[in-house]
Amino acid sequence: MITNEAISSNDQREVKIVLLIAAFVILLATFFNQLPGGMIGALGAMVIVGFILNYLGDRTPIINQFFGGGAIVVIFGSSYLFHSGFLSGDIEKQITTFTKSGGFLSFYVASLVTGSILGMSTDTLKKAALKYIPVILGAVAISFLFAGVIGLFFGKNMFESLMLIALPIMGGGMGAGAVPLVEIMSGRTGMDAASLMSQMVPALAIGNAIAIVIAGLLNKVGQMKPTWTGNGELIRGNAEAIEDKSTSNDSLDVKKLGMGALIAISMFFLGTLLSTVISMHTYALMILSIALIKVSGLMPERLEKAAHAWYTFVVSNLTPALLVGIGVAYTDLNQIIDALTPMYFIMVFATVLGAAVGAGIVGRLMGFYPIESAITGGLCMANMGGTGDVAVLAASKRMQLMPFAQISSRIGGAFMLILATFAIQLLA
Repeated sequence: MITNEAISSNDQREVKIVLLIAAFVILLATFFNQLPGGMIGALGAMVIVGFILNYLGDRTPIINQFFGGGAIVVIFGSSYLFHSGFLSGDIEKQITTFTKSGGFLSFYVASLVTGSILGMSTDTLKKAALKYIPVILGAVAISFLFAGVIGLFFGKNMFESLMLIALPIMGGGMGAGAVPLVEIMSGRTGMDAASLMSQMVPALAIGNAIAIVIAGLLNKVGQMKPTWTGNGELIRGNAEAIEDKSTSNDSLDVKKLGMGALIAISMFFLGTLLSTVISMHTYALMILSIALIKVSGLMPERLEKAAHAWYTFVVSNLTPALLVGIGVAYTDLNQIIDALTPMYFIMVFATVLGAAVGAGIVGRLMGFYPIESAITGGLCMANMGGTGDVAVLAASKRMQLMPFAQISSRIGGAFMLILATFAIQLLA
């Protein structure tokens, strides 16, 4: 999706005309179920639907001020359009396949993680690395406290409040969180795996939606309280947090963009290879590898510029399209609505809010901006993993924080599985 930031003001009118023509053609093909198969059909529809919904969301009063604007409208709007049958048929399957098994999400995350880490100053990376884990622990502690207290108020025991609601929400998403968590719990508690999953999935879905909304609200809080936020910079008082990796000429160099894309893909391959010998998630190993390369100075500066330029290109042009994929492939509005009783909503809300509060407070103590800490260490622990990270950062307009979001989802999620093993001994 082409954004206004990616083009000059003189060209915006021509670009909008081209987009309108493309939108008419693609939507017409969608209505008649005549979109071509594979990536070209899926991506074409995702770009246009994402552009339209993002445009509307950014211009809708209240939503654009307090609830994340275009990002949240793209996610929930696309989920409704496709799951309600308004836009369905083969295109829904194409988008789901392209987003999940087609590798679009992995490609996007690899581009953001690689470019944003290589775009940081080395000092920032060193300072943040040692102080970030306590932020995650603070988020977990306060989220569990809030969930436990609210659960007791509603007459729930600690097992129901913590193990069936708080722990799944903070566990790193579906594949890396809920699924292994169910295996751990069913084996040690004697509870049926299907029953456990049916109770955890709504908590994940509602928690993810609440995290996205709170992210949009935190962006607004940052505008009202500028001393609480670094506008995408994590460490307080660190003016050199993001190095200037792209000059006006470099960022438009097609060869540099191609080189940046290759570097991002190569880093994902490296993480994949390492995951075959080290029992960690591919994203986590990719982050550690890129950080080591950055700190050691092995990557020439011109290649760091290329990776950062590619990151900028991907964020500017592909974010709304990916959010459509998240809405279609990962967001089931019916499931959210079915589980949305007042008591259940309050308990999930308390868990997510506790994560944000805990991460914000500990982050402040660690020398971080509280809003950035709350978003990455809190909300990105309480969402649905990689897809949730993209949605939360898009809603808060802080995509450059993707490396820290991934640390929360992957390393933090792994920590939650270890914690679950010990907690079951006490609560089951």
